[in-house]
Amino acid sequence: MLEKLLGNVCGKIRDEPKIEQKKIKGCVVLMKNNVMDVTDVKASILDRFHELFGKGVSLQLISSVNGDPANGKRGKLGKEAYLEDWITKFTSLAAENDASFDITFDWDESHGIPGAFIIRNNHHSQFYLKTVTLEDVPGHGRVHFDCNSWVYPAYRYKYERVFFTNKTYLPCDTPEPLRLYREEELINLRGKGSGELKEWDRVYDYAYYNDLGSPEKGKDYVRPVLGGSSDYPYPRRGRTGRRPNKKDPNTESRLFLLNLNFYVPRDDRFTQVKFSDFIGYSLKSLGQVLIPEIKSVFDKTFNEFDTFQDVLDLYEGGIKLPNGHTLHKIREHVPWELVRELIRSDGERFLKFPMPDVIKEDRTAWRTDEEFGREMLAGVNPVIIRRLQEFPPTSKLDRREYGNQDSIITREHVEKNMNGLTVDEAIKENKLFILDHHDALMPYLRRINTTTTKTYASRTILLLQDDGTLKPLAIELSLPHEDGDAQGATSQVFTPSDHGVENSIWQLAKAYVAVNDSGYHQLISHWLNTHAVIEPFIIATNRQLSVLHPIYKLLKPHFRDTIHINALARQVLINAGGILERTVFPGRYALELSSAVYKNWNFTEQALPVDLIKRGIAVPDPSQPHGLKLLIKDYPFAVDGLEIWSIIEAWVTEYCRFYYPTDDKIQGDSELQSWWKELREVGHSDLKEEPWWPKMQTQVELIEACTIIIWVASALHAAVNFGQYPYAGYLPNRPTVSRRFMPKRGTDEFAELESNLDVAFLKTITAQFQTLLGVSLIEILSRHSTDEIYLGQRDTPYWTTDNQPLEAFKRFSAALVEIETRIMDRNNDGTLRNRYGPVKVPYTLLYPNTSDNSKMGGLTGKGIPNSVSI
Repeated sequence: MLEKLLGNVCGKIRDEPKIEQKKIKGCVVLMKNNVMDVTDVKASILDRFHELFGKGVSLQLISSVNGDPANGKRGKLGKEAYLEDWITKFTSLAAENDASFDITFDWDESHGIPGAFIIRNNHHSQFYLKTVTLEDVPGHGRVHFDCNSWVYPAYRYKYERVFFTNKTYLPCDTPEPLRLYREEELINLRGKGSGELKEWDRVYDYAYYNDLGSPEKGKDYVRPVLGGSSDYPYPRRGRTGRRPNKKDPNTESRLFLLNLNFYVPRDDRFTQVKFSDFIGYSLKSLGQVLIPEIKSVFDKTFNEFDTFQDVLDLYEGGIKLPNGHTLHKIREHVPWELVRELIRSDGERFLKFPMPDVIKEDRTAWRTDEEFGREMLAGVNPVIIRRLQEFPPTSKLDRREYGNQDSIITREHVEKNMNGLTVDEAIKENKLFILDHHDALMPYLRRINTTTTKTYASRTILLLQDDGTLKPLAIELSLPHEDGDAQGATSQVFTPSDHGVENSIWQLAKAYVAVNDSGYHQLISHWLNTHAVIEPFIIATNRQLSVLHPIYKLLKPHFRDTIHINALARQVLINAGGILERTVFPGRYALELSSAVYKNWNFTEQALPVDLIKRGIAVPDPSQPHGLKLLIKDYPFAVDGLEIWSIIEAWVTEYCRFYYPTDDKIQGDSELQSWWKELREVGHSDLKEEPWWPKMQTQVELIEACTIIIWVASALHAAVNFGQYPYAGYLPNRPTVSRRFMPKRGTDEFAELESNLDVAFLKTITAQFQTLLGVSLIEILSRHSTDEIYLGQRDTPYWTTDNQPLEAFKRFSAALVEIETRIMDRNNDGTLRNRYGPVKVPYTLLYPNTSDNSKMGGLTGKGIPNSVSI
């Protein structure tokens, strides 16, 4: 009886359909650590022992359709599978070389389609996981994961490392089995808000700019904390959690100057190729370390350019090294390896720089008035000039504190050079413009001029001529009143002259304007308005938007390398005593001054059309493709920029409307709303009460915000960064410091100006050592990396599975190619004099550079990287 019963049961079991176990083949692409760091031999050996004992790299697939009730309804997990042939697969020692590994998964019908996987690295060393691709998933086909992340040994994490497929989901549309994984990943990225962060931490968090000063070195190295107060508002930076400075607990301790091992989330660090290039180019910038020692062994003359040929020798032959005895003295004070890196192969000259574009064709054209005006439209800082709508110019500084700061320029000063026009006629015809650096600098000028700097706050008035060029009419140079700030300004006005000492005075006046513009450019147009303001967007995006989120996928390429380059800047560039303070006229007050300007920063005004209208350069015109009419038709930055802006906006519009067809989708997106709230209330919290912030409730607001972010990170940064060496690599064209005031009649300095303008000019502007250091810096900043990814490009074609966004991106890329053709056509149009100017430098700073040769890198003067990457 029992046997019969058992037989019936066994028969039924045999008759029931079996769940068939299937094998899914996959390919994992990564970079082994021994490839990225050939010195880590020990870790590589230990990894092979791990493999021998079955402790390798495992992956565990997560179902996107079936949850596990016993695991909080998280997606059902498959069996662990291990990478195959790790021991036998040798990889090239060349950096950035991929290794591909096979992997085989057991999968049954009950699991359904995988939507994520858990990876466990049981090795001793980390690796960079690029992609995982599954072939022939039953009922689905190919499944792809774009990972692009460093995976450290499992013991470094207190959570599982999870990667998702390249599908895109709004939070509410996320498959239920993946929701908790999605939410937990964001929690992990936010961290705990305390403790020092280590290289394997994947934490994005905020901090004040309290890491610039070194109070333990004395009062000259004390700097105010920027951010968190109405006195010194500032965007937030990424938190490192380093201990407080022993001298001042409000200041974060700093690493040794040349220690670049500061915390940046590992996935946001430069690639090995880029970092190697960066270090190689940066060796020249170590002049800031060499300066004190070298200055002590050279006489005073060596720190001066005696002639313009001395300046040209920087490019044509370098600087002649001193004799052997002096070199021996340098070696006593400075590590010889550093000096050796600065010495060229001929063994006689060092610091030979590439020839800057501004003097390639003509050595003197930079001194013309036409070129002086043209660079306000097509140079490295073309974002300041505005239309003059009242005369004389007035100041917005508080009269109770600063007295009368209005301009003293009169009609008589300017009308003699206005081609027969009166001031009133020129204003009515939109032909008067101003480069105004008065109000921004005047509050700091008294303190700045107590240092070795001796400079002015300037206003420059220009006339738009019929041929499209700008003609300088007058320059006003102002100082704080000697009886106190409340007494107003003490000003002088200078007008053009072609002859005698008056011409020499005019050339010096233009130099003081260039000093103002160079400092404002570097501190505000470049650092503050691109680098600093973007960093909070990067932090908030990583903390609040999942990698599955459409806006994360849209914005992520535009954040590449930014956190790392900003951290490098805080370490060696904008810190107390850093390169910027040594080379730009505000000196120790540089970052404090940028904080004062940030008080008036407005996110919505970063949109190019809004900015142009605000500056009076354009007026609304619905008949134009971008809705604007430019009042300076030959304004290369604005003309090219509006085309770039328009296609970015078109791409963002098409993308956002696909995922958010109605406004209620935006309002109901929990991640998007948390992102925008944190960005305002934490990332830019010093300005959180400003009424201009978009409310993020509509399609229009989302499109506006994303377009501005992409524009600032890509095109705006390209326009104000990559022209630095072409124009400012020749320091007389854009000096960064002035060391003495305009000579007064009857003095020895005035007599020198009368007899030899060149000597007087060179003694006034940046000294030789500052020049060497400054030119070294901007050569580094102006170089495109060989691994750069440009606007219209992606590091992978598989960033989403949605066809409509992919097709829209193809149209965006094709539109950039068309813009390249139009830019070249404009540059070849001889009637557009501002496209080349007297120096014969074509305007290519907003040339997208989508061709294959974009990977060449270097000082190309063209190309729009996706991000603030240098």
